[in-house]
Amino acid sequence: MTAELFSLRGRTALVTGARRGIGATIAAGYAAAGAELILMARDAALEDTLEAIKQAGGGDATVVLADFADPDAVEQTAIELVRDRQVDILVNNAGTIRRAPAAITSTADWRHVIDVNLNSAWAVTRPVGAAMAERGAGKIVTIASLLSFQGGITVPAYTASKHAVAGLTRALANEWGPAGVQVNAIAPGYISTDNTTELRADPDRETAIRSRIPAGRWGRSDDLVGAAVFLASAASDYVNGHLLAVDGGWLAR
Repeated sequence: MTAELFSLRGRTALVTGARRGIGATIAAGYAAAGAELILMARDAALEDTLEAIKQAGGGDATVVLADFADPDAVEQTAIELVRDRQVDILVNNAGTIRRAPAAITSTADWRHVIDVNLNSAWAVTRPVGAAMAERGAGKIVTIASLLSFQGGITVPAYTASKHAVAGLTRALANEWGPAGVQVNAIAPGYISTDNTTELRADPDRETAIRSRIPAGRWGRSDDLVGAAVFLASAASDYVNGHLLAVDGGWLAR
């Protein structure tokens, strides 16, 4: 009975930004839980992710190409996708970061981050979520951030986008919850991915960050799989509009 609560058998999951890092790891985790995968990524270099899905016991995943810096094109791709396929689970993972003090952050960099992290998440979620609401069931999981709660340093656009993602999660939970769609988010802590390479390469910042984490280490992408499966499964049917921090205890400090 408990195992069935967390099973994703018979469900199709769309994961954006699935080429590497958190997206690729969640996709493999969903395959292990029995889901069929649709991978939406900026380019087709998904060999490692596809192999991980097969190693996890999944079948052949569908690959859909989309440039997340172009929300209008992303929306059209999502509209066409839901015409042809039923999407039961959506994971909005695609994201980017540009680091610079606010005073010298260019408007172009600001727009790029907002387009990728927020506008393209909306562009996918609106048509996919609307189809879920019409069917009366669905799960939407967006990758938020600790900077959905905090301000961060020298990442103004990223912080703004992740605060907005938190608000969008709650707004959509209110609208689509009555239709049987649960909309939640995961707020990862400091995870060893490409986005944190610069921080981990700086001895002072790395030490300052790690010393605040009660777990005593940086997170790994696979630390997020349990939360992602939970929020995609029947086990979370009464969880809606929630931001689940997976941060090694960072926010507790």
